[in-house]
Amino acid sequence: MQDSKLPRFDSNEAIPYAAAGTPLPLGLTGTCRLWGRSIMLAMVLLVVVPLHYLFRLIKYGSPFPMWFLRAAAWIIGARVKIHGVPLKRDVFFMPNHVSWFDIPVIGGITGSAFVSRAEIADMFMLGWMARLNRTVFTKREARMNIAETINALREAIADTWSVVIFPEGTVTDGHSLLPFKTTMISVLEPPPPGMLVQPMVIDYGPVAEWIAWLDQESGIANARRIFARPGTFMVNVHFLDPFDPHEVGGRKAIAAEARRQIEDRLVASLGKPLRPFRFDLPMVGYVAPKGEV
Repeated sequence: MQDSKLPRFDSNEAIPYAAAGTPLPLGLTGTCRLWGRSIMLAMVLLVVVPLHYLFRLIKYGSPFPMWFLRAAAWIIGARVKIHGVPLKRDVFFMPNHVSWFDIPVIGGITGSAFVSRAEIADMFMLGWMARLNRTVFTKREARMNIAETINALREAIADTWSVVIFPEGTVTDGHSLLPFKTTMISVLEPPPPGMLVQPMVIDYGPVAEWIAWLDQESGIANARRIFARPGTFMVNVHFLDPFDPHEVGGRKAIAAEARRQIEDRLVASLGKPLRPFRFDLPMVGYVAPKGEV
């Protein structure tokens, strides 16, 4: 039975507990949803995985990971609406970052490779799904692997894959936008011929804070909450104006232009200015304004 002093796990009042890394009891119905959705995903996997590997015997670029991620997002409750036109290839997508759930949402639309935090690799099902989709995992504390990651990105781009990088370097809450980290944009210095940058906005609407993977919360705890959430929720994905990085300049200018477009779209979607993120993020050097935590 849930402690009466704790809020419901699926309420906005649960956010400070999630931020502190406190898992909240799901209750009987939440647990049933968790297991029901997990079983549905496992059934889809039983169909998709053999088809994926059979396809790979004939041709390299398998569509099955993208189809599975799309199905996974739907099963977990997302109803995705696309705004704008996503480029098909030779594109470097730059979205805002709210949760690990961004990966099935974006991957289900674009089939892109990802640059993602290493914690994703340790999440049983999601980590395996991400590897199917050619995810490049990075450890934020291991600065020595930056060159290795950039090389992996260059290989992906050379094979004409589209690539997604989350330039904030970590997740926020859908109401904030951190300074962009330009290190990984080094892959665009110089930009590969014909490569464009397309900023994106993922808008979870009124459930954004609840979906958010706050940094002290484990990936498993966050996935547990999202799988157990009642009902469905709308996710609006905005593909913004692509631009040629050759015309913009170096990585700082690329980051600035992408951030400008993303911030403008987020402000328009929220109908109010963005707010400072409320929690300290030592791993990216962010300190919340006093009184916001």
